[in-house]
Amino acid sequence: MKYLTLLDNVRVVLSHTSHPGNIGATARAMKTMGLSSLHLVNPKLFPDKAADIRAVGARDILDQAQVCTDIDMALDNTVMAAAVTARSRGLAHEVYDARQGALELLSFAKKHPVALIFGAETSGLTTTEVSKCQITINIPTNPDYSSLNLASAVQVMAYELHMALPEIEQQEQPSRTPAKFKDIELFYEHLERVMVSTEFLDPGEPKRLMQRMRRLFSRSRLEREEVNILRGILTAVEKRWQTERK
Repeated sequence: MKYLTLLDNVRVVLSHTSHPGNIGATARAMKTMGLSSLHLVNPKLFPDKAADIRAVGARDILDQAQVCTDIDMALDNTVMAAAVTARSRGLAHEVYDARQGALELLSFAKKHPVALIFGAETSGLTTTEVSKCQITINIPTNPDYSSLNLASAVQVMAYELHMALPEIEQQEQPSRTPAKFKDIELFYEHLERVMVSTEFLDPGEPKRLMQRMRRLFSRSRLEREEVNILRGILTAVEKRWQTERK
């Protein structure tokens, strides 16, 4: 596998982009570094002439872009997602700088789709969107002026991914099979259902418990077989709980 093809497994996700020009500039930033997969979550305006103008020679990326109704659709079939954000958050997932984050993403991209997620220009990513990622990436900037244009942030990360390619090519491919996004989300739904039914979790006063559980399991980089085992345990708990309550 030639290392340039690793980038085919990296999708750039823009969530709720308000200005179509930023979508076009993102496409241009991606193409200069060999990225081609663009997913748009509920863009305010797309397709749009402003996007076409800013894309310059990267119109093909805009033409192939997938417009998604929600973040789950944009992350479908991925095994690793990174939230690019400058905001510090409580209960944050593991935080990487741009270079470390690129290496982590590409280590999974050898065999599986991964995603790099950017939020809206003014508000950034929501807490829910960040919680669906395994890692957070922070681009180091001047602390006195950390504002970074959306397309500029994409350009920085695209550059770091491109520069990380030779190092990743030399690494051995792990034999583990990571769990896919949908399987992990179904596990979280199952876990929450069991915690509610066993009265461990009060849905009226959750106190960020599920956010903590997401952070815990994100650190472990769940494998497909591990998710199956965990869901098997949850199913056994459900059956025993239902039997005892009869």
